[in-house]
Amino acid sequence: MRIRDIHITPVAVPDPPLLNAAGLHAPYALRLIVEIVSADGIAGWGEIPGGESARAALEHTAERLIGCDPWQLNTIDAVLSALAQPDERGANPWDQRAWVHVKSAIEVACYDLIGKAVERPVADLLGGAVRERVPFAAYLFFKHAGAGGVHGFGRDDSASGWAAARQAPALDPAGIVAQAKAMVAQYGFKSIKLKGGAFEPQVEVASILALREAFGNDMPLRLDPNAIWRVDTAIAAGKQLAGVLEYYEDPVRGQENMAIVARALDTPLATNMCTTSFADLPGSLRQQSEAIILSDHHFWGGFRASLQLARFCAVFGRGLSMHSNSHLGISLAAMTQLAAATPNLNFDCDTHYPWQDGHDLLTQPLAFEEGAIALPAAPGLGIEVDREKLAQLHQKYLHCGLSERDDESEMQKIQPGWRFQPTRW
Repeated sequence: MRIRDIHITPVAVPDPPLLNAAGLHAPYALRLIVEIVSADGIAGWGEIPGGESARAALEHTAERLIGCDPWQLNTIDAVLSALAQPDERGANPWDQRAWVHVKSAIEVACYDLIGKAVERPVADLLGGAVRERVPFAAYLFFKHAGAGGVHGFGRDDSASGWAAARQAPALDPAGIVAQAKAMVAQYGFKSIKLKGGAFEPQVEVASILALREAFGNDMPLRLDPNAIWRVDTAIAAGKQLAGVLEYYEDPVRGQENMAIVARALDTPLATNMCTTSFADLPGSLRQQSEAIILSDHHFWGGFRASLQLARFCAVFGRGLSMHSNSHLGISLAAMTQLAAATPNLNFDCDTHYPWQDGHDLLTQPLAFEEGAIALPAAPGLGIEVDREKLAQLHQKYLHCGLSERDDESEMQKIQPGWRFQPTRW
């Protein structure tokens, strides 16, 4: 089996005006869809965060992979490593390393292709499923009014349930609780994460306490300030939330600061920002900077790297969860296959998918039941891409006016002069 073609399609999917430490989500989230086609006509799909830098990197590699055997992933990885340029994660909450994304997109598409060729799910190729259902967590955001897209800041007063909550403003604890109730009712999630770093810390502490009062002690809660707090602020907030949080994600920036906060609190710390590559793992052990690492196959370089991270966590006593970004159904399917095959995934996975629900490019989107997705029985990733929907989302990309994610500029449309600060409070 040989690779005959590689198609790269940038798409834009409507995204609500969600707040985070770096600013505000634009009306569209950008994704790159990769299709690898074998000589015998089998197609495998991958998806990564979008932007012209990542697209250029993918285009640069595609022609060099034509003729390669998708089974020979070590050979493909060597080709990609030889082409890769130095890049850094960056200070923003999202990972900006284009070449890590490229490796993930190619590897996931190869696994999808191989699974279809041998008629087995990707989870089987990763060692076999240890769970048939993968649980996910509700992912809450402070947000302005709007549901994303061209009319993202409009409002449909006839909407109800989650549709209404997805477009309603949530700028205080009461709004966050209303959002949580609607999302949990729609998807059945059994745990809740709040994206913090958007407001003065006491607003976010109060929101977590309001969620605890609304949902009781049986609902695990997480808070993620996106590393924007000072050490003293994080410790003070952590003490207020003692016994309330399942884990406290990236309250401060850097392994050294995380270690100081970890020593001051009994609540376990998690990270997707201070320990984000294999080069960071020695520092993680030396500093004891976190108890839980959030995996993400987009940001660690694919399935095999994510399983290597899981092995590290098992050996060195780290908990393991799974990070998310604004994604479509290809990424959700890949997350599900990987999570199903990861024995020591200790926590419900993150997912942004409810914020993009209704705008997917699959012929049959994956469905949440009681907060979980059943592992698809079909081969490969277990999904089928609707090419007409893919073309529609590509047209949105061509007309949306965005080429890279830039939450700071979007925030300046609401608050002129606003600037991202790596440490704000």
